[in-house]
Amino acid sequence: MGTLFSPFGTLDEQRATKVSRLTDSHGRAITDLRVSITDRCNYRCVYCRTGNQGAVYSELSIAEYLRIVRVFVGMGIEKVRLTGGEPLLRKGLLELVYELRRLGTLVETGRGRFFDLALTTNGHLLAELAQPLRDAGLSRVTVSMDAVCPDTFARITRVPGSFDRVVAGVRAAKRAGFDQIKVNCVLLRGLNDDQIVPFAKFSREEGVIVRFIEFMPLEEGRLWSPDTVLPLREVEARLEAFRPLVKLPPHGASETAVRYTFDDGIGEIGIIAPVSQAFCGHCSRLRLTSDGKIRTCLFSQSDRDLYSVMQRGGSDAEMAAFIERTIQQKEARHHIGELAFLKPSRSMVHIGG
Repeated sequence: MGTLFSPFGTLDEQRATKVSRLTDSHGRAITDLRVSITDRCNYRCVYCRTGNQGAVYSELSIAEYLRIVRVFVGMGIEKVRLTGGEPLLRKGLLELVYELRRLGTLVETGRGRFFDLALTTNGHLLAELAQPLRDAGLSRVTVSMDAVCPDTFARITRVPGSFDRVVAGVRAAKRAGFDQIKVNCVLLRGLNDDQIVPFAKFSREEGVIVRFIEFMPLEEGRLWSPDTVLPLREVEARLEAFRPLVKLPPHGASETAVRYTFDDGIGEIGIIAPVSQAFCGHCSRLRLTSDGKIRTCLFSQSDRDLYSVMQRGGSDAEMAAFIERTIQQKEARHHIGELAFLKPSRSMVHIGG
């Protein structure tokens, strides 16, 4: 695959790069960056989009994303995840992955390891792109999939016939050699909560990690209420009724999922519970929206416009200083469930998953 351009300097310059750990004002290490490379999506999931047409989309160029990520990695970011919208819709995705992987082989983090490059997708186009993405250097893939019943899946996505394509994408990712493929399911009471045990079986049969995510108030409409949330303890109980659970240790302090396997060691389930058991105290994430704005929390009420610094001719050092100032304003926690809680100024599809 040809190189788009050379944004990284010479090899000697990159080897000389000194990387320090980013820390916010609450003492949390900031190691993870989620980069939305488009806010377009080919699904209209009922818990995300209103289904209205006529949306206006915002995207930077591939070269601009590359420069921004280079600055972040030079500051100590260790994990980069490409998101959307639906990132597989983005023209130039394979070149972006290739160049990011090249950056990852040149710049070491403060702990002497290379940054991890992952992608989250709805899987609709994954069957065709899994092997090319792997060949380009993608490390890991996560598939958003909210039902294992085709009819339920179609009702959620509002795209008939989509289920078989997503399952084909998961299997293609396995054939391409991706390890520990994760399948994320957002649970809503009365919509897909009957899918918990079928998903447990799916994990065991397909050899993938299934993660259940509590529904958060990030949708375009007004569907969310506390009653729609299935808390961690309820999901645990339903899984236990299927087969005894065995809790697994976390991968690290900033792990968002509580991890389990079953008594026979087959299958892995994670439960991500930002509503009922918030993990803000260990948050290590920043998000970059598709139009180049930094969000320090999913529930921030404002963005910090990094792209404008670059657009007006700012140097990498000026961009890094802007990022540092922004990180110091990262919120201590979200306020879901409190009387003063306000939904964020953007919905999830525009923030980036």
